[in-house]
This record gives sequence, C-alpha cells and structure tokens, in this order.
Amino acid sequence: MRGNSFGKLFSLTSFGESHGEYMGVVMDGLPAGLEPKLEDLQSFLKRRSPGQEGSSARQERDRAQIVSGVFEGKTLGTPLCVLIKNEDHRSSDYSALRDVHRPGHADKTTEMKYGIRDYRGGGRSSGRETISRVIAGYFASLVLPQLDVHLKCLQLGHLVSSDEQEQKKYLQQLQQEGDSCGVHIEFRIKNVPPALGEPCFDKLKADLAKAFLSIGGCVAFSYGLGERAPDLLGKEMIKDDNNWGGIEGGISSGEDIFGTLTFKAPASVGNISKQGRHDPCLYPRVIPVIESMAKIVLVDHYLRQKAYL
Repeated sequence: MRGNSFGKLFSLTSFGESHGEYMGVVMDGLPAGLEPKLEDLQSFLKRRSPGQEGSSARQERDRAQIVSGVFEGKTLGTPLCVLIKNEDHRSSDYSALRDVHRPGHADKTTEMKYGIRDYRGGGRSSGRETISRVIAGYFASLVLPQLDVHLKCLQLGHLVSSDEQEQKKYLQQLQQEGDSCGVHIEFRIKNVPPALGEPCFDKLKADLAKAFLSIGGCVAFSYGLGERAPDLLGKEMIKDDNNWGGIEGGISSGEDIFGTLTFKAPASVGNISKQGRHDPCLYPRVIPVIESMAKIVLVDHYLRQKAYL
C-alpha cells in the first residue's frame, strides 16, 4: 500500500492501524537543533484525543514515545520516529463486521483494492490515523513557531451558532439519537512567510488542497473568495488584495491565507453510534488535524524556499 507519505523536504510517513498495537509517524527533513518538549507534544495531542465531551467514548491516553531523532533534548536532523500505543481498542466489538461492508467506511473499496482489509475499526481508514499528522504538526511548529492557524465553525449540521455550549449540547443530542452531522469550517493562517509555493504543479494552494482533502471526511476546500469569486467582475476583484486569499500564482504573498473546509457527517449511525464509541461529528477533534496539515505544508515549502537562498 502506497500513499502513506506526504511532503518533500519535510516529509512524514504515517503508519499503524486503528486496532493494531501502535500508531506512529516517521518524519524526515527536520532541521537539527530544535528543542521539542514532550509535555507540549502531549498537550497538542490531547486536543484530538477521544473521550472528550460530545465525542467518542474510546479512552486513549495517547502517550507519545520518541524512539529516534532526538538526543539530549535536541533534534539530530536524522529521521525522527514517534510511537503511540493503542490501549482501548475493543476489537471484539467489530467481530460481527468481518463480512459486512459498512456504508461510507471504505470497507468495500479497500477490499476491492487489496483483497483483504482490517475490519477492526476501519484500519488505515480510521480517524485514529490522524494522530500521526498531529505529531508531525507539532514538530513543524518548532520550525515556524510564528505560524498561527485560526479555525471557526460556521455551521454544525443544522446548527448555525458559534456558542460552544450550544454546539456541545447539539452533538450530545445527536449521539443519544444515534445520528451524526457534518460541519463547515473557516480557516485563517497568519504570519505566513512570502514566496512559498512552486508553480506549476506544486502551487501552495494545490498542496494545501491535497493536505486538507486527505483528512478523512473532508469533501470540499476553497481559499480566498472561493465559490463567491464568480460574483465579482474583474474590475471589482482587483480592488481588494484580500480577494486572493493570500496566494497569487500559487505563491504566498505574506498576507493571511484563508478559506473554508467542509466535512461530511460520520457514517457510523444507529445503534453502533448510541454505544458512544464513535464521534457524532468530526468537529471539534479535527481542529488540531487541520492546524497540523496547514503547518506541515507551509514548513515543507519554507524549507524548499530556503534551499534556493
């Protein structure tokens, strides 16, 4: 199976299955001399961990173990590997699904492609895989600490409200009813260095699109005016630099990069959802995943740009 690696100068390879012994990531291209703090990494990981209010009841401590690439508290510039042990996987819950293809879970397509699949929790198609991305996102933040990614929930299913308590109540209600919902999320990336992006096929917008759309459940990406762009004529479009979304010709301008992401409703519904082992919505646990993918892309392009200088 290919397709588990991302990036060029700063690259990551994600590995592990949802119900396997470990999840993990190998990162290559990190500069030497960075000083990662395990407690900071744990805080970052906690934001996507299951067991939060209104999310999956799966209890995972997600204790990170750095097994290579760091010596005396500093990165060596060599491949850096981090492991996370899966502790609360109840594989027996999935025994009845051995010969069942769940709609919307990639069960059918995975088996069609490889002739075999890990039916325990979806294997590589599980949201558990995103832990590797969040780890890489933390290390990317050490390279460009000034990057600031802001995310805002525009719509949560039928709920259009930014009140966190209302959102939690709505998600709890969906979980009790055995249902789920999608979400529209606005992103804004601040303090982006200028001149990042490689025309023609590695444009910054193209790599951001790939990064975000590679997150399970993400079904749409737009930046700048996005779908509203056709509403403006050319003379109107050029009046405001913000209309370009911080990217011109596939290269960052140094302005904020902003846009929207759309995630579909999780496909685990009905009695299996009422058991509480599945998220009624990918929000808010997807927030650190989005942040991480944005930082991974920008750090990769930052290192590529530095190579020219």
